[in-house]
Amino acid sequence: MKKHSLLLVLALFFTTIAFSQKKWSVPASPNKAALYKGDLADGAVIEDLSWASTSSNACWPATENTYFRGNHVFFVSSIPPNAELTVTVIPDDVNTNLSIYGFQLGTNTTNFPPDISSCVACESERKWDRPKVGKTQDHTRSIYFNSTTDSYRVVIGVAGADGLKTGTFKIKFDLKADEADNSVQEPVIAKKINLTGTVTSISGNLNQGVKINDLSWASTSSMACWPATQNTKFRGNHVLYTHEMPTNLNYKITVIPKDVNANFSLYTIQDGIGQTSLPPDIRTCTSCEAEHKWDYKKAGKTQDHTRVIQIDSFQGPWRLVIGVSAADGLTTGDYTLKIETSPM
Repeated sequence: MKKHSLLLVLALFFTTIAFSQKKWSVPASPNKAALYKGDLADGAVIEDLSWASTSSNACWPATENTYFRGNHVFFVSSIPPNAELTVTVIPDDVNTNLSIYGFQLGTNTTNFPPDISSCVACESERKWDRPKVGKTQDHTRSIYFNSTTDSYRVVIGVAGADGLKTGTFKIKFDLKADEADNSVQEPVIAKKINLTGTVTSISGNLNQGVKINDLSWASTSSMACWPATQNTKFRGNHVLYTHEMPTNLNYKITVIPKDVNANFSLYTIQDGIGQTSLPPDIRTCTSCEAEHKWDYKKAGKTQDHTRVIQIDSFQGPWRLVIGVSAADGLTTGDYTLKIETSPM
């Protein structure tokens, strides 16, 4: 009996050692992807996977446990407010069958699987059993998290399928976070434009505009232009135009960067005739639309370097504000703004 107790204590001791050896801290590095190396051999098997399929975690159904029956290796990081985090595991051998999962937790939570009883969110990805419509899968696996007004602790687990206990890999943390600009705001002005027919083309350059330091107006409920997690797509210069929309016209507005590799964004704000407020001082509108580079593919759609917004002037007239901007602090770049109209 004593021998069995000693073996149990030793087993628990070495299990604790193994788990402590496979938890790496990953610093939150906003707006630049960080790559780390790993090996399943540094991890350990988690025999009890029942925590993953509970309603308070909902990581994956118990029928998929076989994809997580190998060693588990943990990486710990954080996600700040108004941010998006994509984590991708890349096996060095394309034939290595890895799975990935992650927990979004309160910043004061210190637990790891299998001792996590609940979480804010849990995401997982493993090898698909069958193709998914409009999607493809290679040897990599990715999961995605976002935040709003709070920071979170993020625990990422890399696991081997079918009992796999060894296999080297790289893991990429791609954190997109809005970093507020507290510098003095340069004056924001807008150029008034008149249409010259059913198609009007305007040449411009981002250097004709200014950065808008405070983008909080765009994500308010009274504006709803874009979520704050997308602010990085509008951290370049803004060139603004205003136009009086007559009633009952369809508008197709396209910005075409001269450099096909330039990451432009586009937005429109509709409000009443006579309104004069511009970002960042605008507080309410009738409608706001935005288009920027997608973070992921959309089923049945494609995107190139142009950005397009389609709106109408039903029950107008309206004041229209058009904003041409760019991602990641871009301050210069030639473009053509094309405005096409047709009767409703």
